[in-house]
Amino acid sequence: MVLDKLGESLQGALKKLVGAGRIDEKTVDEAVRDIQRALLQADVNVKLVMTLSQKIKQRSLKEEPPSGMNPREHVIRIVYQELINILGKTANVKLGPQTIMMVGLQGSGKTTTTAKLARYFQRKGLRTAVVCADTFRAGAYDQLKTLCDRMGIFFYGEKDVKDAVAITQRGLKVVEKYDVKKIDTAGRHALEKDLIKEMEDIHKVAAPDHKLLVIDAAMGQLASDQAAAFNKSIGITGVVITKLDGTAKGGGAMSAVSETDSAIAFIGVGETTEDLEKFEADRFISRLLGMGDIKSLIEKAEETLKTEDIDMEGMLSGKFTLKDMYKQMEAMNKIGPLKQVMQMLPMGKLGMKISDDTYTVTQEKIKKYKYIMDSMNDKELEDPRHVNSQRIIRIARGSGTKYEEVRELLKYHKTMQKALKGMMGNKFNLQKMMKKLGM
Repeated sequence: MVLDKLGESLQGALKKLVGAGRIDEKTVDEAVRDIQRALLQADVNVKLVMTLSQKIKQRSLKEEPPSGMNPREHVIRIVYQELINILGKTANVKLGPQTIMMVGLQGSGKTTTTAKLARYFQRKGLRTAVVCADTFRAGAYDQLKTLCDRMGIFFYGEKDVKDAVAITQRGLKVVEKYDVKKIDTAGRHALEKDLIKEMEDIHKVAAPDHKLLVIDAAMGQLASDQAAAFNKSIGITGVVITKLDGTAKGGGAMSAVSETDSAIAFIGVGETTEDLEKFEADRFISRLLGMGDIKSLIEKAEETLKTEDIDMEGMLSGKFTLKDMYKQMEAMNKIGPLKQVMQMLPMGKLGMKISDDTYTVTQEKIKKYKYIMDSMNDKELEDPRHVNSQRIIRIARGSGTKYEEVRELLKYHKTMQKALKGMMGNKFNLQKMMKKLGM
């Protein structure tokens, strides 16, 4: 994922600042060059990158640090603020009764995003319904109906009927009692006259509160042209950028949208219906810089978990037993992929990297780990250091697993314990820094 690489590069630049003996022009120049390289590799516009670089350099060398903030923290704060400025404003899509019209070119992931967004509001406790007004693409009706049925979301559509405006009129009457009403409109391979006319007619009939444009992240810097064209036609109120998890142009698409009068509303970060996030520039940049996104993690946990499912304080307290690990792995699986969850936690040492292998814990592995832990006694579960070679043999036989799998579990536990300790062992007090950044 390119945003992983972008995050690693930015964290590496900040790590140099943290480890620098003093903040002088040479140190700032090196950090700025690293930031430039990271952003250019993510397809951010060259002119924008150069402007950003100059602002960071000028402010770092000329501005005096605020009271109580040392020069290192001051420079990191400037980087954080200027990166937020690149992404511009965030679209304000509130949680409450509303009608949302979805638009975009064919192939952007609009229909899937319509279902993802319906699921987003459903998770927030709002009664959600979807109206399929895409009468152009063969299969749009079946695809959207299947996704909605799978999630228990009310679906309205009229298969084989071609009048999208009439479908919208009838559909909105049927779903008028629902809190959030979403209309999926047709896309084309280009913004043609008949598509514009149909969008404008649906817009008049539906009078939507929001008009969200769905853009594929692979568009890169060209996303600005698309956003400007749709905005001129119906006045879009927000952009949803899809497929940010699989393109080298994600940074380009995000920054390009901010150059228009548009604002990013949501971002697609995966293939499942759960993989859509409300975009907030400060939280997004915080995650990229390795400072975590505790607010989003708490929100996800509140939507998904019961109180007894996870002990966040225990997780960050430093003590991390095998019992704790199993309980928290189960909880994290409910929230979402382990990698996404870990990225929301502040990593104590900027630039600290956890390998992809560490995240690859499938349901089958978790099941096997449980068998292994069921064959351990309390002493071993509380302190895995007691598990020597003889005990590994006993545990493997008792659980019906291989010796290597028992060792794998112990190694995984040690890696996770180290990662959690890293969050707490920050040299320049991460919590203090986050507070100063206003996070």
